[in-house]
Amino acid sequence: MLVHGVWTAEGLAFWAETTPPAPSPASGRVRPGGTGRAGSGAAAHPHPFAAPATAVAAALALDTPPAPPPLAPPPLAPNDPLDGPLDGPPPPAPGVTPGHAGRAAEPRFATRAPEPPDAAHALAAPDAAHALAAPDAAHTLAAHAEPSHTERAAEPSLTGRAPETRLLELLLPGSAREPLPSPETGRMADVARPRLRLWQVPAVIPPTPATLRVLTDHAATATTRHWAAVAAFAHDLVRRGRVIPQLVLNPAPAPTTSANAHPDPTAMWAPPANNARAVWRPVLTGADAAYFRDLALAMPPACRTSSAERPSADVQREALEEFTDALVRRALTTPLLTRPPRTPQDHWLAALSGDATTTSCPDVPDLRRELERWHEAVATSEGATRLCFRLLEPSDDDDWRVELALQAADDPSLYVPAEQVWGGVTGLPGKPERELLTGLGRAVRLYPELDRALRVPEPSELALDTAGAFGFLRRAAPLLQAAGFGVQLPRWAGRTRLGLKLTTRTTKRQSAAASQGFGMRELVDFRVDLAVGDETISEAELAELARLKVPLVRVRGQWVELDDRQLKAALRAVEGSRAGQADAAEILRRVVGSDDEVLPLLEVDADGVLGDLLSGQAERRLAPLATPPGLDATLRPYQERGLAWLSFLSELGLGGVLADDMGLGKTITTLALLVHERADAPTLLVCPMSLIGNWQREAARFAPGLRVYVHHGSGRDAAEIASADLVITTYGTAARDLETLKEHPWRRVVCDEAQAIKNSGTLQAQAVRSIPTGTRLALTGTPVENHLAELWSIMEFANPGMLGPRSRFRTRFQEPIEARQDEQAASALKRATGPFILRRLKTDKSIISDLPEKLEVKEWCPLTTEQASLYQAVVDDMLAKIDSSEGIERRGLVLAAMAKLKQVCNHPAHLLKDGSRLAGRSGKLTRLEQLAEEILAEGEKALLFTQYAEFGAMLQPYLAQRLDRPVLWLHGGLPKKTRDRLVDRFQHDEEPTLFVLSLKAAGVGLNLTAANHVIHVDRWWNPAVEDQATDRAFRIGQRKNVQVRKLICAGTLEERVDQMIERKKALAERVVGTGEEWLTDLSTEELREVFRLTTEGVG
Repeated sequence: MLVHGVWTAEGLAFWAETTPPAPSPASGRVRPGGTGRAGSGAAAHPHPFAAPATAVAAALALDTPPAPPPLAPPPLAPNDPLDGPLDGPPPPAPGVTPGHAGRAAEPRFATRAPEPPDAAHALAAPDAAHALAAPDAAHTLAAHAEPSHTERAAEPSLTGRAPETRLLELLLPGSAREPLPSPETGRMADVARPRLRLWQVPAVIPPTPATLRVLTDHAATATTRHWAAVAAFAHDLVRRGRVIPQLVLNPAPAPTTSANAHPDPTAMWAPPANNARAVWRPVLTGADAAYFRDLALAMPPACRTSSAERPSADVQREALEEFTDALVRRALTTPLLTRPPRTPQDHWLAALSGDATTTSCPDVPDLRRELERWHEAVATSEGATRLCFRLLEPSDDDDWRVELALQAADDPSLYVPAEQVWGGVTGLPGKPERELLTGLGRAVRLYPELDRALRVPEPSELALDTAGAFGFLRRAAPLLQAAGFGVQLPRWAGRTRLGLKLTTRTTKRQSAAASQGFGMRELVDFRVDLAVGDETISEAELAELARLKVPLVRVRGQWVELDDRQLKAALRAVEGSRAGQADAAEILRRVVGSDDEVLPLLEVDADGVLGDLLSGQAERRLAPLATPPGLDATLRPYQERGLAWLSFLSELGLGGVLADDMGLGKTITTLALLVHERADAPTLLVCPMSLIGNWQREAARFAPGLRVYVHHGSGRDAAEIASADLVITTYGTAARDLETLKEHPWRRVVCDEAQAIKNSGTLQAQAVRSIPTGTRLALTGTPVENHLAELWSIMEFANPGMLGPRSRFRTRFQEPIEARQDEQAASALKRATGPFILRRLKTDKSIISDLPEKLEVKEWCPLTTEQASLYQAVVDDMLAKIDSSEGIERRGLVLAAMAKLKQVCNHPAHLLKDGSRLAGRSGKLTRLEQLAEEILAEGEKALLFTQYAEFGAMLQPYLAQRLDRPVLWLHGGLPKKTRDRLVDRFQHDEEPTLFVLSLKAAGVGLNLTAANHVIHVDRWWNPAVEDQATDRAFRIGQRKNVQVRKLICAGTLEERVDQMIERKKALAERVVGTGEEWLTDLSTEELREVFRLTTEGVG
């Protein structure tokens, strides 16, 4: 069941879609759809796959609402007018560039789920070009705005109502009989031309506070992720104070008339006593306004399917205003008016706090107009220049000064003091004097102290005492900056502060290189000192600071901001226990989990094993572990250090994140750890389904002594687990068999491609986190892809609780770093995560000093069900023909069968040549897309070789659209000038690029050293031909390691021929010969074995 969110007049409504049944194999025809859309007079039909409201409420952990009254479904007549095209063009589908005709481009998705059909579904995720700059669903409500369990249980009473139900009418694409399934269902549509029509769905509309909680915990579909992003934006605005109180009139209800009467145009509507509402509204300027526009552009169409023809920005503004008002009210824990209201203004003030049912109040026109002017003052758009405030430190006994200036809005380095503006020397466009005065008039409303500077004809500065400077730093500067004014502060502002320094010394003098015998229960000596920046201060200095009671003081030559809370916390710290002994685990928790914002931990000085761990340098200081006996490979030096680091963490009972660059050998390092340990309990490895075969083969090749069991598919048997050393399963199977996996004792749980659990709220992330184990290991080349919340999710798996609850992580790290680029928060996060993350890069000379080097990897890809069906049909047909033929005819049939099977392995559309869509139908194409995304994300280039020109012509436009990057295509039909131009562009263009090449046309004679990745999409059975193609990148002039990947469909002809080549590699030129001719001499039984499809190859 998939829960979707759609905005309605009553608020955000949630409805759920169950997975529709798979179409019958016999019904291979594509059902007609049509063009156009449903008219306003068309009757809505019940959505056949919509879940009941009670199921939706249960899925969202809401109180079960009463069921909506049933509506009789309208009859679907054979000559329903909706069965034919309607007048009026359909709305543009996602992926179609406005203003351009043609087929809708296939929308891009962040997940690996099967893609929607060409006619884009309204529930499709937004185009990747509309990537959100601000945090998404993971960046939601902060700790002070997140309700406790007690508050959640009381939500209906607090908000005055329980969740309500509605039968919504949604405009969704589909056929006349049923709507299209959403992309998240993984089902493919069988409608040629989908069109829009009305469908009824039961929906639940919770109160807004409950809605915000739902979006925190249940953002798993495109629509709910979008509304979670809007809620996160609202929270960020509230946290930064970008809100303003307003008084708004209630809309006048439409006059009611009888069927035979007409409204009197002269009749006046008499407003009730409480005809207005007190509300909190967001203030959107500058970057906030730009982000709001980006967010609206990224809105999936299904978010507004109940609001016909309304622009996404209007729908989103309503939601943002609703969320903002609710968040401010939740943050206001005490009433703004503590006495009974006496005046209309009092009623408005009282209505600004409390729950959303208390917003009504009388209209006060003068107050409403003044509030509107206030809103205009803070929301005025920026022009070419803006007013800037610069705080200057005092010299000797002088005052602090705020210098006034004008600054170019698009170039902050163009800074002109007001004194020069009045002198007429600016170099700024427009009328600088007018801009300066206009800005001052706006700013004085936000910073009343500025009024003193405006008492002279040509204001240029504002003198402040120390208290005034502190007030400017803490209150005025953030407010002015948020309103779009320029603010320049001293470098120490917000950085140099009072905090703590922790010093530890181990009782046993040892380093990580001799860590045996050291455990997390080992006692260490510790001492806590007060510090300002990197300087410690004495108790006497602290007492003097407390006596002065000055908010800005100079300590050891550094200006420091102090307040009463910090001083009181510091005095408590020196009065308490500042030295003693504690075990290493307690010290680690104190360092990593320190979240005291008043008196933060600024520095840690530790020695020995604990110091090595906390410094994040353990991997460098550890004695490398040599290649363990039983591993049929020789580890490189950096892999030996990585093995020592993993073993070190395991001995301490800690989890880790091995985040080495792609191609540095995370798989073999992990296998080496298992061989080195020879643990009694098995290791559970969870990975994407496409990597199961790769792990099986790598384990068989490098660690043949390990007993490997694959727990996947219909034949899985939990009884096999106990006798295995390594149990491999998928994320989906782990979630389904969670209770079974929990019953077994595990030495370790490993998550490969751990970005699969970056969304902490997904079922698979929750499942793997809940499996009991001694230690955990996450393998990923990208610990952070989009937002820091992903890092929290991966770290929560590796070391549960180490970074605290998600809400605390958000307020402590994510928001300061992502929204304000807070260096202190970034340093604290690095200190907290550094001990547990090991990341090495290929470009680091200390990792691989003998660059360039060629590293070859085989990528094992599963077949989709469609591919497997086609593959078996080709095998059955061709073997019957081959068995009854002889001589040249037989050879031709064998080669034809080979070609057809290789085309099936590439893609069904390659074999069928029917021009059908590519997305979601080929395991090899899915893996190719994953690799291409990783390569481009690293800012690198790749060559993609295929022996089939027709497949290259299919890949080029598909990858260009999916990845939104240049993809070049070189084949034998191009003239030499065009070939040379393409090569020159690829070699000299700085932008990361993919180059699809025909193996025969580009296999020799080209210099393409700009690429350091080579992917052989389909195999050429003579390794010498593949090597020649690889040498286009791996040649003199190449300065980087070259990664060579060969895509092989597991369990197919491709795997069997690969095995033959490996067995005969020493004699490859003599035995294999050229091309595929050697395969034609095999007997029919040998061919049957080569062509055979095994079940492990089917995804």
